[in-house]
Amino acid sequence: MYFAALLARTEDGWEASDTELDDVETLSDLADLAREASPDEDTVLVLIEQEDAWFGVVRVDGEEDPRIYVSDAAAAARSAYGELLLTDELLGREPGSDGADLDALDLDGTEDGESDSDDDADEDGSSDDAVSHSPVGDIEILDDLGIGEKELRALDADDALGAIAEALGASEVLETVR
Repeated sequence: MYFAALLARTEDGWEASDTELDDVETLSDLADLAREASPDEDTVLVLIEQEDAWFGVVRVDGEEDPRIYVSDAAAAARSAYGELLLTDELLGREPGSDGADLDALDLDGTEDGESDSDDDADEDGSSDDAVSHSPVGDIEILDDLGIGEKELRALDADDALGAIAEALGASEVLETVR
């Protein structure tokens, strides 16, 4: 189960709105959706979670490029919403290179017909197509809002969005859209 919400910072505090991501096909579409939530070009956070698996934060400040943090790249890679966030740049791949289709990646090492030598290559990190079960993105995405790198990395996927909202003083407004 997925949950996605927009938190827009205003003069009066944070405003929350749930959002439907079905029509969002690219990161640019997502950034545009976030910008629409704040006509004054204030900070907007797009919070996305897949229950107990991963969470992501996209931060849009006016017309600047969106900043992204994903708690577990491999789990997000198996999700349609996660694929929106996992850009080549975020994964450390050469932009524009086709790379592997995220749906076709062997993320758990159990692909049928895989030889031991292929397993060894994946384990030593020499495979360009591997997506790790680690956080990716801008670890300082929420620093100026009171959530540092250490706190962000320590969040569990099952309660991360609530913890982020609480730290921002926006837990009540987020709960209204849950």
